Amino acid sequence: MNDSSWGASHGAGYAGAWPPPDQGPLPAGPAYDGHDARYTSEAQPMPIVPDFPDAGRDAESPEGPSGRAGREDRDRGAARLGGPLFRDENTQEPMPSPPPAAPQQPQPPQKKRAGRDLRAAIGVGVGLGAVIVASLFIVKAVFVGVVAVAVVVGLWELTTRLQERKQIKAPLVPLAVGGAAMVVAGYVRGVEGAWVATALTALAVLVWRMTEPPEGYLRDVTAGVFAAFYVPFLATFVALMLSADDGPERVITFLVLTVVSDTGAYAVGWRFGKHKLAPRISPGKTREGLLGAVAFAMAAGALCMQFLVDGGTWWQGLLLGLAVAASATLGDLGESMIKRDLGIKDMGTLLPGHGGIMDRLDSLLPTAPVVWLLLVLFVGSG
Repeated sequence: MNDSSWGASHGAGYAGAWPPPDQGPLPAGPAYDGHDARYTSEAQPMPIVPDFPDAGRDAESPEGPSGRAGREDRDRGAARLGGPLFRDENTQEPMPSPPPAAPQQPQPPQKKRAGRDLRAAIGVGVGLGAVIVASLFIVKAVFVGVVAVAVVVGLWELTTRLQERKQIKAPLVPLAVGGAAMVVAGYVRGVEGAWVATALTALAVLVWRMTEPPEGYLRDVTAGVFAAFYVPFLATFVALMLSADDGPERVITFLVLTVVSDTGAYAVGWRFGKHKLAPRISPGKTREGLLGAVAFAMAAGALCMQFLVDGGTWWQGLLLGLAVAASATLGDLGESMIKRDLGIKDMGTLLPGHGGIMDRLDSLLPTAPVVWLLLVLFVGSG
């Protein structure tokens, strides 16, 4: 088709070359209001034509667009056009809810566990007991040596922890020599010998520390004198008990009551303990455990005083057991206070299941002077 026929066929009244030359403003009229659609550069939107599979069929036939099949095709096309354009716009089906969890079976309450290796603790305790009993009833002097060795090891543990945790240098050499001498002097020379040896040990600590710079002198010697009184001086009362005629029986009574008190406190507190005794010092101790210590110690005291100590009676044993339970508990709390100040759990690791020597002497040391004094009051010095 040529340009003139195109113009004539569209009623534009123009025949000539395409595109037409500029003829000035277009006349107003219904055909030229706004702008001529022929000259616009904007693309007109194309109508969306449904994609009917049978669009080429006869319009009048039942299978054509105007027939039953055509109407069904249009309905399907409209449904496709009216639905979501993309697959992920479809409404997601709700996820199946997970099956309800099976009700949990109530767990049985866990049994309380001891804080230490119980088998190792029992084994070490039995071994130490055998050594003590053998040395007591064979040769008394051997037991004095056992006490002196325990004192020296305890001083070493204490001074080592003080230096590690607090940078306190308590002189160990004069403490160890003086501590062993205090125990021996108490056994050989009695109370007077023990006091003299204690005074000389304190003096030796003061002099020994003078060989080092003066910085921290007062702190170090104070710790040294404290260690001398805390470990060897209190242990000297065990040697004083041993020096009596029935010394082995008195020492056995002292040891049995202290061990039974600790055992009663542990057993009753572990099983029935609910009310803390001193939570800021020793969270593991309970009031129920203290009652157990008192009951066990009083029963053991009545038996020991009635059958072991010469001239003793059962009621004296009850009082002795009560005093031992109190002193042993206070001694344990006292060492717990020291360990909390130092930030440690045990003083040492020498004894498996027990910690260090000082962890076993904590209740024995303050109990020794109490038992010695009560025995002297009840049955004499022997």
